[in-house]
Amino acid sequence: MLPAEPLRLANGRLAALSWGRRDAPVWLALHGWLDNAASFSRLAPRLVQALDIRIVAIDFRGHGESPGEAATQHDYALWDYCHDVLDAMDELALSQTTLLAHSMGAAVSCLLAASVPERVTQLLLIDGLGAITTAPEETAAQLRKGLMAHRRPRSNPPRYVDIESAVAARVAGGVTPIDADTARPLVARNSRPDGDGHVLLRTDGRLLKPSLVRFTPEQVLSMLGDMRCPVLLVEGEGGILGERAWAKKARQAVPTLTRQVLAGGHHLHLEPAAVASVADTIIQYTSIQQTTARHEHQGVRHG
Repeated sequence: MLPAEPLRLANGRLAALSWGRRDAPVWLALHGWLDNAASFSRLAPRLVQALDIRIVAIDFRGHGESPGEAATQHDYALWDYCHDVLDAMDELALSQTTLLAHSMGAAVSCLLAASVPERVTQLLLIDGLGAITTAPEETAAQLRKGLMAHRRPRSNPPRYVDIESAVAARVAGGVTPIDADTARPLVARNSRPDGDGHVLLRTDGRLLKPSLVRFTPEQVLSMLGDMRCPVLLVEGEGGILGERAWAKKARQAVPTLTRQVLAGGHHLHLEPAAVASVADTIIQYTSIQQTTARHEHQGVRHG
């Protein structure tokens, strides 16, 4: 499998992994909540070899090998991650790019595609669309929950006897179902040895605290409706979207959406049994988009 090249971006603030030729067209890959750049370690090599592109997967702030925020009471708001993407794009000299994104990364991608559409050429979303919302009438309760949680003392990072124990803990305590083979690359990048041979997790514990403020459902649907770039949504049959009422509304709001449902769970792009199907779907979709763009360009040129 094609090895990854480690990178530091945004003046060292963001860690990243890169696959492919340095002079190839660049896609940015954005991982989900509590994950990291290794989320794309099985998918990226397949796409790079098939499409002759470069994929740069960043660790969002507080995830993987990217440091957390220095301020003690800092809240990790969804829109803060937009700056991570834009900072990475600026350092890589990307005026615009394709965003390959999973879960929370997909939510960040949607915010960017709606608010700075000139920077995003297409979205390739994996089991994620829109963002977690709070109804307007629940705003005060959400703020209270966030304020109280952020004022509690910070706890020490989890500590395990070895990496396999850390993997087992991720499998047992995951927000969405995940098996050991799928979790292992994520845990490996998200851990470091301590002084006596045990393993500590790097993740900033503040990521587990409730958000102070969230978008309302109406705001998210409005932003989804403002997206104009091509959007591919690859869902897992056992993922978080499916035929849930909110997922249906979100899909209906996107005017340029193509949906594909594949066998697999929420992390289907990292599952050994599902990653090939995800790669094939993205490769086929991208090829169709490129062909369509060439025909449109020729039509304009000869019109």
